[in-house]
Amino acid sequence: MSAPNKSYDPVEVEALKPEEVERARDAALAAVAAAADLAALQEAKIAHTGDRSPLALANREIGALPPQAKAEAGKRVGQARGAVKQALERRLVELEAERDARVLVEEAVDVTLPWDRAPRGARHPLTTLSERIEDLFVAMGYEVAEGPQVEAEWYNFDALNILPDHPARTMQDTFFVRAEDGSADSGVVLRTHTSPVQIRTMLTRTPPIYVICPGRVYRTDELDATHTPVFGQIEGLAVDKGLTMGDLKGTLDHFVQAMFGEGIVTRLRPSYFPFTEPSAELDLKCFVCRGASVGDPEHPCRTCRSEGWIEWGGCGMVNPRVLIACGIDPEVYSGFAFGVGLERALMFRHNVEDMRDMVEGDVRFTLPFGMEI
Repeated sequence: MSAPNKSYDPVEVEALKPEEVERARDAALAAVAAAADLAALQEAKIAHTGDRSPLALANREIGALPPQAKAEAGKRVGQARGAVKQALERRLVELEAERDARVLVEEAVDVTLPWDRAPRGARHPLTTLSERIEDLFVAMGYEVAEGPQVEAEWYNFDALNILPDHPARTMQDTFFVRAEDGSADSGVVLRTHTSPVQIRTMLTRTPPIYVICPGRVYRTDELDATHTPVFGQIEGLAVDKGLTMGDLKGTLDHFVQAMFGEGIVTRLRPSYFPFTEPSAELDLKCFVCRGASVGDPEHPCRTCRSEGWIEWGGCGMVNPRVLIACGIDPEVYSGFAFGVGLERALMFRHNVEDMRDMVEGDVRFTLPFGMEI
């Protein structure tokens, strides 16, 4: 900045000439008016009111004028800067109003739309059913026992009286796990039933034993409406002094009534299982027609096919050979066991016609069952 000088006319300072001040003011007003948004307005503000703007530089030159010339030059530059400042404030208000109006349109929220747009979740009905059965037996004094899904052949077959050359071993199509060296003779399988959990329980506990064993099992079945290679099973085991088939029958009757309603009873048909002796197929009275469709061709029952009974699972008294393999004296203790498929129970209980619906993961299948806990 030049020092005060009283020897020259202030009009000779280029930046302070009236036409230069007016030109700088008009350029600033034009830039402010042309600003289309807040960012452009900020750029115009810096360019025309900042420290290096023409009007700011002109204002600095006032200090170099003689005292009698400062008032007029200061008034001229001050009016120009004031006009620019007012223009900036007005344009700022206008652009902020435009921005707010645009936001209201672009980011509008329709409060009449449904508020619960996030769909409700649902537990898989097989999980819910399994836990319901567990709760039922826990209320009867049973405990819940679990075991590994990759199981040694001894637990899955041998301890259950299914010896390597036993014909019953061919009754279950098994997934065998290869050994680390690639050989098929690893002695390890994906369990074909939850009965190995019964063996592990009897090996680690002292009678009396009352356990329920839920879990996932594997067999080389094709996936269709009534079969799946991976399915749920739940088995029960009781080992105590003096247990009989009557105890088994009473337990099963209570079980099916809790699942399908009062008045539903069970029927035991002679059968064969290596790990129980005697063995029986478990049938339950049809919970739809309750046997009334038998012999009534005018009112057939699609659920039981007018037979009056529905096959559900297997049961029997624990084979003494199994008790001996687990270190339990069959002369002192006896036991009974039973097993049912969870998928089959769900089909019966909720009239599900295709087992594939349970494994395909379609939420439209699980949602109707809700979030029961």
